[in-house]
Amino acid sequence: MLFWLLYTQKIERLMNLRKFYVKLGIFLVLFTVFITPTITYAQQGIPAHAQWGKVAIKETHAKYPQAKILDYLYEGSEVVEDATIEKFKLLLKQSDKEFGVHVRIKYDTNTKKVVKIEFQETTP
Repeated sequence: MLFWLLYTQKIERLMNLRKFYVKLGIFLVLFTVFITPTITYAQQGIPAHAQWGKVAIKETHAKYPQAKILDYLYEGSEVVEDATIEKFKLLLKQSDKEFGVHVRIKYDTNTKKVVKIEFQETTP
C-alpha cells in the first residue's frame, strides 16, 4: 500500500511538471509573437539623379544608335556657379567593340533646364 501511495505521488508530480512545461511553452510562443518587435523595412526612394540618368541613357542612345548599352554608373555631381553637372559613365557595345562613354549633363540648378551635354569616349 505504501508503494502504491508513493507511486501515485510520483505520477502526480510528473503530471504537474508536464503541465508546467506546456504552460511555459505556450507563454514563450505568445511572448515571441506579441512582444518581439516586428521588423519594418524603409521604402527606398528614387534617387535625385535618376531623372538625369534617363536623360544620359536617352541622349547616348541617340548619339550611338547602333550600340547596345551594357552598364550604367553614376559618378556624382558637381555644382558650378548656378549650374549643376551630373556625371555618368555608360558601357556600350557596338559590333565586337566595347567602349565607355562619359556623359556630363550640365543644367541650371534653379530651373532644371539642360544647358549642355558632353560625351567623351574611353576604353573600358
